Amino acid sequence: MSQFRFLLDENVDPPYRRQLLRREPEMAVRSMGEPGVPARGTPDPEMLLWCEEYSYTLVTNNRRSMPEHLASHLASGGHVLGVIQLNDKLTIGENLDDLLLHWGAATPEEYSDRVTYLPVTD
Repeated sequence: MSQFRFLLDENVDPPYRRQLLRREPEMAVRSMGEPGVPARGTPDPEMLLWCEEYSYTLVTNNRRSMPEHLASHLASGGHVLGVIQLNDKLTIGENLDDLLLHWGAATPEEYSDRVTYLPVTD
């Protein structure tokens, strides 16, 4: 079973990456702006292309435009291993728990080409 590799977009607070790695040191989790990943300010369509090329699942707080950008990406023949939308009504800890649930219990392929909204238990 393959595991998620997460790219946290620039709208995701830095504590998310630190806490994910603290709880699961083997997790592949990158934040925009790090060397080797898209720079902060990269347009959403380019982030999706990067995620497709490098087999990452995008984690975002961008409810407004990301679903539209994903639809355009798919319409042009692209694919991604999913987009996970954090829930601003949940605490960081609750969002982290749901991300860890995805990472440990599912495969990215189960979430391909769609936006998944946290919490997964709703």
